[in-house]
Amino acid sequence: MNIKPIQNEYENQIVDLILNIQQKEFNVPITIQDQPDLLNIKNFYYEPGGIFLGAFIDDELVGTIALVKFNNQAGAIRKMFVKQEYRGKQYNIAQQLLEELISYSTKNGLRALYLGTVSILQAALRFYERNHFITIQKDELPYDFPLMSPDNVFCKLDLNSEK
Repeated sequence: MNIKPIQNEYENQIVDLILNIQQKEFNVPITIQDQPDLLNIKNFYYEPGGIFLGAFIDDELVGTIALVKFNNQAGAIRKMFVKQEYRGKQYNIAQQLLEELISYSTKNGLRALYLGTVSILQAALRFYERNHFITIQKDELPYDFPLMSPDNVFCKLDLNSEK
């Protein structure tokens, strides 16, 4: 497996991977129109100081994770998706993607990571808990956190106390 920063040259693969998981696997009522960031990765993620990572096996995009840097000390994790057939400890893709993103965040001076997700994604929530994220209330989010309308569960990871 190879993890690398990706941009719009992988737009079709990114959109296909993410929408299939959101719509078909989890029946989340979200469309590409609800996610314009996917059509402008460079400006949305990279320009403010974030990153968009892709995990590849034999040149196939099998996982993604992205960081939206929304202020000098904090970032939001977005677009954490792994194709169903590549999930689990056998491949460890989600873990490696998260560790790569945490490493990038720490090197770039961030002190906390936040994320929003939907309560139906119980395996994802357990994954974040295992990685020392704590569940917080919506009103505990920084005022400038970029909210996504479907999200109803929010988590925080303090990077200072990481490992």
